[in-house]
Amino acid sequence: MATANKEELLDIYSRMLRIRLVELRLGRLFADGEVPGFIHLSIGQEAVATAMGCVLRSDDTVASTHRGHGHALAKGIDIEEFFLELMAREEGICKGRGGSMHVANMSIGMLGANAIVGASIPIALGSALAHQVKKTDAVAVAFFGDGAMAEGVFHESLNLASLWNLPLLFVCENNGWAEFSPTHKQFVAPLDKLSAAFSIPHNKINGNDVLQVVDAARNAVDQIRAGKGPQVLECMTHRWRGHYEGDPQKYRPSEEVAGLSDHDPVSHFETVLRERGFSEAELKEARDAIDLQVEQAVSRARQGRNPKWQTAREDVYTKVEVS
Repeated sequence: MATANKEELLDIYSRMLRIRLVELRLGRLFADGEVPGFIHLSIGQEAVATAMGCVLRSDDTVASTHRGHGHALAKGIDIEEFFLELMAREEGICKGRGGSMHVANMSIGMLGANAIVGASIPIALGSALAHQVKKTDAVAVAFFGDGAMAEGVFHESLNLASLWNLPLLFVCENNGWAEFSPTHKQFVAPLDKLSAAFSIPHNKINGNDVLQVVDAARNAVDQIRAGKGPQVLECMTHRWRGHYEGDPQKYRPSEEVAGLSDHDPVSHFETVLRERGFSEAELKEARDAIDLQVEQAVSRARQGRNPKWQTAREDVYTKVEVS
């Protein structure tokens, strides 16, 4: 992205800010009891989702994780529909039934977040197979965390993706934690060697540098579109918050938590923008515009309808005729 113009850089910044500000607002809404259930925030990991959103097309498909707000927004989910869904309103994307861990919109290729660790991977694998069968050059993306590397379905999916030469990009957001435990205490194999065992190219990058992720993602997606088979992109990043919102993180070293701001992808990119000629006024204008978007979306969601019990039960039970 060394040759990116001012408009392209501002677009990247706006995308990343949108994810950050939406999630900060969600954290406050959750604390105030306005968002039901659990939420898992991706604050500190925005660069990965942002970069993929810049590279993917509308016909590409994405399967996400329990920490999937950023992926959903980056793929193009409307911010008002997003808040309506997470605040359990009838007008939400999934009529308020999916919530944080199951937000989806098939019309834009967002196959859904998923509460089950590693479950995004075989879903994306199936979507990649569909792209291949339909003879399109669309790409499927499986987002997963490093905690999913120990899941058997991941190994099975690597095998099938390689065996069938599927248009599938495995994107690992490696934040070093598998829920409440360091990943190295749960799984011994490094991802590069695991990928090599299945003859799949692997690229390990700084997941906090959005321009580096854009370049790596574009290169991988271009090769996949050209029919060269699956790729693995390992993005090293940091999880700022706990496993879930409200997690006290007593298991986490205090010095690690204290140093998280040193790895902020948003402030890092703001430094890059200043070096490329952006003024403080321009950065503030972008932030203010997204702040306004977020507040308008929250206000709209608060005015939404609560689901009725009769309709909320739809698609849960099937009537069976007994003769």
